[in-house]
Amino acid sequence: MSLLADNIKSLEGYLARFRASSIQNRIAGADVPGAGGTFQTISPVDESVICDVARGTADDIDAAAQAASDAFAGWRDMPAKERRGILIRIAEGIEARAEEIALCECWDTGQAHKFMSKAALRGAENFRYFADQVVQARDGQHLKSPTLMNVTSRVPIGPVGVITPWNTPFMLSTWKIAPALAAGCTVVHKPAEASPLTARLLVEIAEEAGLPPGVLNTVNGFGEEAGKALCEHPKIRAIAFVGESRTGSLITKQGADTLKRNHLELGGKNPVIVFDDADLDRALDAVIFMIYSINGERCTSSSRLLIQDTIRAEFEAKLVARVNNINVGHPLDPRTEIGPLVSQEHFDKVTSYFDIAKDDGATIAAGGEAIEGPGFFVKPTLFTGASNQMRIAQEEIFGPVLTSIPFATEEEALAIANDTPYGLTGYVWTNDLTRALQFTDQLEAGMIWVNSENVRHLPTPFGGVKSSGIGRDGGDWSFEFYMEQKHVGFATGQHKITKLGAL
Repeated sequence: MSLLADNIKSLEGYLARFRASSIQNRIAGADVPGAGGTFQTISPVDESVICDVARGTADDIDAAAQAASDAFAGWRDMPAKERRGILIRIAEGIEARAEEIALCECWDTGQAHKFMSKAALRGAENFRYFADQVVQARDGQHLKSPTLMNVTSRVPIGPVGVITPWNTPFMLSTWKIAPALAAGCTVVHKPAEASPLTARLLVEIAEEAGLPPGVLNTVNGFGEEAGKALCEHPKIRAIAFVGESRTGSLITKQGADTLKRNHLELGGKNPVIVFDDADLDRALDAVIFMIYSINGERCTSSSRLLIQDTIRAEFEAKLVARVNNINVGHPLDPRTEIGPLVSQEHFDKVTSYFDIAKDDGATIAAGGEAIEGPGFFVKPTLFTGASNQMRIAQEEIFGPVLTSIPFATEEEALAIANDTPYGLTGYVWTNDLTRALQFTDQLEAGMIWVNSENVRHLPTPFGGVKSSGIGRDGGDWSFEFYMEQKHVGFATGQHKITKLGAL
């Protein structure tokens, strides 16, 4: 039996229980049907119905927020060693069910098993890393003044809402939820309606690891119903969101009346700048990986190639050959490098840019076609002969689509790179150290890699500038979001206190 057949057989076993009954909301440790009934989650692989899912409404969010509020004091005050132990056991539970998580994620999102098999393990890594930060998360500083011993500490902010996207849902859920729990917060999680399966697996794993009821609650549903209610709920102190920039703006408005703290990880139109002195073979590998892996459906994709004109023709020729050789296929086949896009709606959006590119005057050098269904498959695509003013260079397509733009000088490259509403990541390929230092200093992006693809290191800050978001994840930056600073001043002597109204 082939590896593809083995994976399909294993998947069928995992999905059987979801098909036997709908995925329920999980509130205060109990299954709760959605107040709005159910909706169906569809596999992008063959457009079949996976299962029914609870459709949460404001009533479900209210119940989950109350559960998170009721559980907060107990979780906040649990000894750090016990909380750490629970988070470690969650990591172990993720590792034990890594195959189930990966296969369900592939079927629910269309992502290739080649990448999702690692995403589950990265989720475990997130929990292990933040488990080790539990004790120091509340540490502060001693700031001595002439009359006071000033002591700072951090305390968890309270119940928080986490809203996660559909592209790599399990890993991104752990990225947000692990530090929130490590900080001592309780969570109401609203996963993307297009990919609800692994959110259910995560809350099951967490409760099996000993997480008390109500500390992590999951409410499925749509953004305009459950998501809106979560952002507006007065018991929810903060919202951590990953998704598109327009939705991030809406979330900010929805939380304004309750003065929500927001962490927004939003979109990008990220440049990869290749100078003629770079290691061009390694740059080619990195350019291809950072736009065509994960189906191009990730915020850090390098979707604009800025290529120096002295090497453009040769580099693009090699790029075309490689792009045309990328294996598009069934996501459970280990040989597959690109699977189907997540939904009909997203498929329609991505494929619409094929005509937009032609209308703008760009050349479709590779791909630019849908693949006959069933399933939402497209060929990996390369646009050449583009300028940065074209829509294909300004708008986030969020698919396996690369736009190549030539430049002549370093100054021109910088101007093009910064000429976008976004500022999430940038990638610079050069062997000139001075150029790299000067260029990265002026590049408008929250994260930049030099002579490298995106290699995530958990203690470093993750986030963007401009329309790419507000706030930072990773290391201590996560705790700055999920915790409040507290200051206490102790008098160290009998300092003079000004007297008012004294005779």
